[in-house]
Amino acid sequence: MTMTSLFFEIFHYSLPRQGPGDTTSTLKALSLVPHVGPTTRVLDVGCGTGPQTLVLAQHSEARITGIDSHEPFVSALNARSRALGLADRIEARVGDMRRLDYPSGSFDLIWCEGAIYIMGFETALRDWRTLLSPGGHVVVSEVCWSQPNPPPECAEFWMREYPAIRDVPEMLKAIEQCEYETIGHFTLPTSSWWDDFYRPLQESVTMFRERRRDEPDAQQVAAQTQREIDIWHAYSAFYSYEFFVMRAR
Repeated sequence: MTMTSLFFEIFHYSLPRQGPGDTTSTLKALSLVPHVGPTTRVLDVGCGTGPQTLVLAQHSEARITGIDSHEPFVSALNARSRALGLADRIEARVGDMRRLDYPSGSFDLIWCEGAIYIMGFETALRDWRTLLSPGGHVVVSEVCWSQPNPPPECAEFWMREYPAIRDVPEMLKAIEQCEYETIGHFTLPTSSWWDDFYRPLQESVTMFRERRRDEPDAQQVAAQTQREIDIWHAYSAFYSYEFFVMRAR
């Protein structure tokens, strides 16, 4: 099996989430976006299995397009939207977030929980501007330093995994430079990392390690995932996810 296949065996579509998040935080961010109604067109970029997509549809009348590169995630979201009677307002598609083929002004709101790092923060904001209607909004969650001077082990982990990590004031400057106005921002609670993300992921890693205990490549993938969880347990006081709600100028 390829390393990618092994990775997605751990990050299976049955997991509640593919990154930190929670319903309360999604709704708090949604409350900061004005006038979300039946004519609002939403693009959920990197939607995964769509826990936030379903929350957006259940608490607004907006029409939502979800994009993710992993077909099993997309299929899971479409199945869940049908089961909840939301398929008339949710359409999930397989696609590359770095190559969004939509006409200018196609969306009033672009939503991206925990996936903007794939494109890079500034690159994504600049690329998405053309997809927004005039005065459209962008809502993202992004990992940020929450304290200065993290311990060396923590700093080295993030410099290797995501060297673009910054603190919130730096992110706000980046938003301004990309010609957006920050409507609001807030930090996700610690529970949003553990309850629906790392706790079930830890169970998946443990079972994966046992199931593939004689496979070196599989053990390497498991060790990398375990390392991420262990770093969070040790140093979560130094970084967090921040929701940013912004409007295009």
